[in-house]
Amino acid sequence: MPEYIVNMNWDNEARVWTAENDDIPLALEAGSYDALIERVRYIAPEILAENGKPSEVILDFETHRREKAYA
Repeated sequence: MPEYIVNMNWDNEARVWTAENDDIPLALEAGSYDALIERVRYIAPEILAENGKPSEVILDFETHRREKAYA
């Protein structure tokens, strides 16, 4: 079964999570991490099927979030 790494990044300025993968191709955003995972899980198989690729896949979510900490 094909596996894809989905890069999940927090955009501090826009206050949204973004998801990207060049192989699918995928570029989504959502206000919460969990909502974005659900969007990716729903849309990625559809995009792959439309491009003639297997739609049953494993998605590996890699997360990056950088925050400023202060007292």
